[in-house]
Amino acid sequence: MDHSRAPVLEALAAYRREEQLPFTPPGHKQGRGADPRVREVLGDAVFRSDVLAVSGLDDRESRQKVLERAQDLMADAVHAENTFFSTCGSSLSVKSAMLAVAGPGEKLLVGRDAHKSVVSGLILSGVRPIWVEPQWDASRHLAHPPSAEAFAARLDEHPDARGALVTSPTPYGTCADLSTIAEECHRRGKPLIVDEAWGAHLPFHPALPRWAMDAGADVCVTSVHKMGAGLEQGSVFHQQGELVDPAVLKGREDLLGTTSPSVLIYAGLDGWRRQMVEQGHDLLQDALDLAAAVREEIAGIPGFHVQGEKEFLGPGLAYDLDPLQVIVDIAGLGTTGYRAADWLREHHHVNMHLSDHRRVSAQLTFADDKQTAGTLLDALRDLRDHIGDLQGAPEVEVPSPDDLRLELVVLPRDAFFGPAEQVSADKAVGRISAEMLTPYPPGIPAVLPGERITEPVLRYFRTGVEAGMVVPDAVDQNVESVRVFIET
Repeated sequence: MDHSRAPVLEALAAYRREEQLPFTPPGHKQGRGADPRVREVLGDAVFRSDVLAVSGLDDRESRQKVLERAQDLMADAVHAENTFFSTCGSSLSVKSAMLAVAGPGEKLLVGRDAHKSVVSGLILSGVRPIWVEPQWDASRHLAHPPSAEAFAARLDEHPDARGALVTSPTPYGTCADLSTIAEECHRRGKPLIVDEAWGAHLPFHPALPRWAMDAGADVCVTSVHKMGAGLEQGSVFHQQGELVDPAVLKGREDLLGTTSPSVLIYAGLDGWRRQMVEQGHDLLQDALDLAAAVREEIAGIPGFHVQGEKEFLGPGLAYDLDPLQVIVDIAGLGTTGYRAADWLREHHHVNMHLSDHRRVSAQLTFADDKQTAGTLLDALRDLRDHIGDLQGAPEVEVPSPDDLRLELVVLPRDAFFGPAEQVSADKAVGRISAEMLTPYPPGIPAVLPGERITEPVLRYFRTGVEAGMVVPDAVDQNVESVRVFIET
């Protein structure tokens, strides 16, 4: 296929060149009606390219097949059989994939380290999750993707499960053994879904972890806006093989997706694919070289421990690692990642990727260079010089792996939509949660609707909030009270 072409961008250029006049949405009419103060910030080009996908980018019957051609090019670029664009982020894409594999009441194996979007899919669908335990690093209080052996064991225990879902890479860059997990699923005739939201770049350089389609996954979801150059909410999901019907997959996306997709997001996806095919290897090689240099520099800062293969890979840990996620453990300096991240933003206008009770991380992409890396390093060195100002942070009481394993008593859907009440935190112990409680980032729920709340996990949230943890999906974000299911 001719990857020098970019069908969406070309159609947008033609629309503007032909000076087509819309009597359709969007109501700003290519910016003519937009407030000049808004146009000053966003720029006229945003409004001029904000057109309808139908009767805009393409004609009323989509006879030019603009979007279809762009999706075919993306599929060819990454060795998938079918590709679909989404303008609602991978949160929608992963729900579409789940619903294409399992329906209400049916079982789906799911890694318990799944993102909250997966849990939302369980709530909406009524699918019964069969949890597969992550590989817990108890000393560093970190979860890595479940092993292939763990998936195989759960498949044997639940032969009626419709398929499996694994998250890889995690936001910390750790990856599962996707090839072996796919083999275990396919040996039993089950499809594998991979939530690869953090791995859109993986197909384009051999030094990066093996990506899901090459590893044999049946459906893969990627967030191009995360590690690629797409606009926010730009997501792609890919399909191959005969275990998931592409027509069903597209139908589920149509059920959940918007009828007013953003052509701007489509254009970002289309242009990024062309850029990666033409320049991706060289751009990513530069990023890998830069990441190696940044890791070495940070490791030279006293008290800053850069975590990599030595800490993350091996028996009982992760299978592979994306080196572009630079994870820095500062536990030995007497402060938290929350407090460090806040200080870096306030004093250096540097925003870290994620922060937790003991770590901060910097996400590097091919967009970074020596200048941005230098700014990051200067900020981190200054942080170390002022570490005394950040000490004395409240301690977060992180539960042991055993204490983090909560009992699922009621289906997530039934608990979320069932009768509920808001009770004080101390009275929530022993009750069934009716809401998600999710430290964000990274966005992996510690408590799900339907799980019985325990004192250690509740104490984790209470001490976490005091230390700076954000719990955005809770009714009471301070977790002084919790929404719980009323058992009858």
